[in-house]
Amino acid sequence: MSKTIELPRTQGPGSGLGGEWRVIVRNDDHNTFDGVAAALARVIPGVTIDGGYALANEVHNRGLAIVWSGHQEAAELYWEQLCDAGLTMAPLEQG
Repeated sequence: MSKTIELPRTQGPGSGLGGEWRVIVRNDDHNTFDGVAAALARVIPGVTIDGGYALANEVHNRGLAIVWSGHQEAAELYWEQLCDAGLTMAPLEQG
């Protein structure tokens, strides 16, 4: 009779495809403040134009901003859409 051996977890629940994947926009010299705010409002769910301006302000002042975090598949989609909109993106990272 075979015995099932359960190995201890090396990561907590929510790792892998789920978990907190971060979409990060970086400051650059070729996108306008208005363009960044509009792209964020258009792509990121729940971000209004005012929220887009707040995030654009953070990008401008800090050099980058985490604009969304969540499951990997959604993070990849938003990252790609923002990249296609011409924003300068940091690589996706898992938090």
